[in-house]
Amino acid sequence: MPITKTPFGTHENQCVHLYTLENASGMRVKLMAYGAAITSISVPDREGGRVELVAGFDKLDGYFSDAYRANAPYFGGTIGRYASRIKDGKFSFDNQDYLLAVNDGSNHLHGGITGFDKRIWTAEAVGEDTVRFSLHSPDGEEGYPGNLDVTVTYRLTEDNALEMTYTGTTDQATPLSLTNHAYFNLSGFTETIHGHTAHIDAQEFLTPDETNIPVGARTPVTETPADLRNTTSLDDALPHFPTGFEHYYVLDHSNGPVAEFSHPVSGRKLTVFTTEPGALFYTGYFTSDELQRENGDRFGRYRAFCFEASRFPNGPNLPEVNDAVLRPGDTYAATTTYQFTF
Repeated sequence: MPITKTPFGTHENQCVHLYTLENASGMRVKLMAYGAAITSISVPDREGGRVELVAGFDKLDGYFSDAYRANAPYFGGTIGRYASRIKDGKFSFDNQDYLLAVNDGSNHLHGGITGFDKRIWTAEAVGEDTVRFSLHSPDGEEGYPGNLDVTVTYRLTEDNALEMTYTGTTDQATPLSLTNHAYFNLSGFTETIHGHTAHIDAQEFLTPDETNIPVGARTPVTETPADLRNTTSLDDALPHFPTGFEHYYVLDHSNGPVAEFSHPVSGRKLTVFTTEPGALFYTGYFTSDELQRENGDRFGRYRAFCFEASRFPNGPNLPEVNDAVLRPGDTYAATTTYQFTF
């Protein structure tokens, strides 16, 4: 079906547009220019209706409510310049020290105070199945060096996959790690995620310090509750962690897909493919119970999960990481695909 473009709201005197893609199977994806964000992924249900699979709002105002701003869950947004945390908002390379905006205790989180999820991107529909968003980030924004140009391209396929392709170029060396922060509930938000199963092909996760940032060590998953190499019920796994999962897994790319999540009662499944070295699996412990979609879908603690494929958190400060910094003349490239079965 042709892509539709409709006004979604106004921010800073600019009209923010919503782009809707739909395939022959009835899978529908809605994307907004504010944050180059996924606002909705819905599919047909068994009763002839539709079911919503991601957290978000049907009006732009929802992303500016007091409850949303206080909780800052980043629903569906494109995260940058650097996904996840950078310790103490500091990094050094090429004999130069840099200080970033600090917005998570003493640390820099998800690009800072005004990250890419809070910018209005330029959007372009490409054919009948693709929307490309572009953004310029000037030298010094949030403390990052270099004039950076990035794109994220969403493509909805006829086999119910949402492909996300990221590119970036810069005129100075700069850290860069882009991801999408969609929150999924395959039940359609009729229940928490305890009824889901998870399978993640990873033998290790990055060991966090006391501020929840990896500083170099890795933890093997063998004989721990974090071992999801075999399909595991979240109802069994979640009680082992006081605040649920917030683990960055180092992915094993040898078997095609890197992760699979399912809701056995409905039969819905999400399979993830990515070119990235790892992904943060987050089960939404800190999401506010005050948040809900206009249709009544309730969000909140354990109401959705994220699988954020990216470069290593705190990568600019980890000596063994060689892909956390983009240099002039090189092109940042990454692709992550969400494949749905319903």
